Amino acid sequence: MSQTAKSPRSVRVERVIARPPDELWALVSDVTRIGEWSPETKRCAWVGGATGPAVGARFKGTNEKGAKSWSTDCTVTVCEPGKRFAFDVKAAGFKVAGWAYQFEPVEGGCRVIETWDDHRGMIATWIGPLASGTKDRAARNLETMTETLERLAAAAES
Repeated sequence: MSQTAKSPRSVRVERVIARPPDELWALVSDVTRIGEWSPETKRCAWVGGATGPAVGARFKGTNEKGAKSWSTDCTVTVCEPGKRFAFDVKAAGFKVAGWAYQFEPVEGGCRVIETWDDHRGMIATWIGPLASGTKDRAARNLETMTETLERLAAAAES
């Protein structure tokens, strides 16, 4: 079961996965594994001495869409094991987005809620499509977030 909501500057996708919240949180908060389920983020690596999830920990992301590729600088903003994991994203020094994952126990597993909030200002909004090849970022994220949670469920439930 999955549900979605989209506005021009925010997307929310949720899915029930037949695993406990602690296990799913551990998978998502290990950002070095995000390339296993994200169709756009190909890899992430902890930087600046960080070795795992903690508020203030930083990581670098590498993203691709077709022939376009770009990197991001991310900072963990919320780190509550089994409950919530969130981070802010910058690219080329510009604020880009806030991402969050929430984990709610439900009968038979966990509801995973992934949200994206657009933090881009005017310049980053204008440059974004040139760098990423995506004109409608909310529509693209709705598509990729749905696929991410499908892949996460397949990996976790196998």
